[in-house]
Amino acid sequence: MTHSIITTDQANLDLPAIVDDLNRLLRLRTTPIGMKMFKTRAEMEAIPRIRRPKNIHTTDQIVGQASRNGWTVGITMDDLVGAQCGTVLGLHPRDEKWLSGDRMHGVWFGSAEGAAEHQAEMTVVDYGLYEAMAVSPLAAGRLNPPDICLIYATPAQMILFINGLQWLGYKKLDWSCVGESSCADSWGRALKTGEPSLSIPCFAERRYGGVMEDELLMAIPPAFLPKVIAGLEALSNNGLRYPIAQYGVSNDVRAGMGVSY
Repeated sequence: MTHSIITTDQANLDLPAIVDDLNRLLRLRTTPIGMKMFKTRAEMEAIPRIRRPKNIHTTDQIVGQASRNGWTVGITMDDLVGAQCGTVLGLHPRDEKWLSGDRMHGVWFGSAEGAAEHQAEMTVVDYGLYEAMAVSPLAAGRLNPPDICLIYATPAQMILFINGLQWLGYKKLDWSCVGESSCADSWGRALKTGEPSLSIPCFAERRYGGVMEDELLMAIPPAFLPKVIAGLEALSNNGLRYPIAQYGVSNDVRAGMGVSY
């Protein structure tokens, strides 16, 4: 599949209002952020109030600086700890050494064949299109607009988010899970395909990126978000809202089910 950064016109979206709606409807505790790829380092560094790392980081840390600290941060391959992070963003080639998975063998996978298959299955941005990437809180509006949005939520919040997405124009949603390096299942897949991409954040995202134990990650192009908000509003009007009130495991279920189903 060829690389597909979203081509739909998203420049007129009111992202601060969308963030307000998401927080009102889902009570998110982590800042929704955007991610944007840049053809040149200079374009990235022209973003207002952009921060540039002084140390070497994982991409998980860069994402965490935006979602946990509220920073606008830009990076190139030189700022990343290694090829695993850079290749997902298309900042490093999928060369023979990377595809071998040799650094994963014996650590995350019990055979060289399994480690190599893992690398081959990762969804990544095509190499050579971009020199830089930036992340920033959506409400700040500095990426104007981002290529994708990253939304962290609990499983209960996330299933309602997905229900909102499916309220109109229903489509069955399929996700991928490569295991370790699950950034390929979230921002890698969303950037590559232009499709909403849910992931279970991996060890590295939780250890280095500050992702909480009970959080899932949705990477989604911003053009989908008004549809999600409209669906969440409709569900809320039907009494299907967050937090999901506990009905009780021993109560007669008929009164509740009669309303919800």
